[in-house]
Amino acid sequence: MANLSTKTKLYIEANSSSWDNTKVSLQNDGSGDYIKTWTYSFAQPTDSQLDALETEANTYEENLITNKVNNIASAKTKLEALGLTTEEIKETFGI
Repeated sequence: MANLSTKTKLYIEANSSSWDNTKVSLQNDGSGDYIKTWTYSFAQPTDSQLDALETEANTYEENLITNKVNNIASAKTKLEALGLTTEEIKETFGI
């Protein structure tokens, strides 16, 4: 299940805008995340509008994870090419 922040971000971008911490804030008081404040010029999304973004948001989040894993592998390969050992890389950078 995608995060509310991801679905909200995608909704904002679909309305030709970008995330602005002064215009939106999310909160969780113990019973789930919700939009606490919304001051964009377009309507705040309904739960059903956010639910409709679930698949797209899941893909977005999966891509973030994949990109992070790929970037770590790329960095490790580059450091090894510079002559660092796997142990030196792990101790220094934790990768």
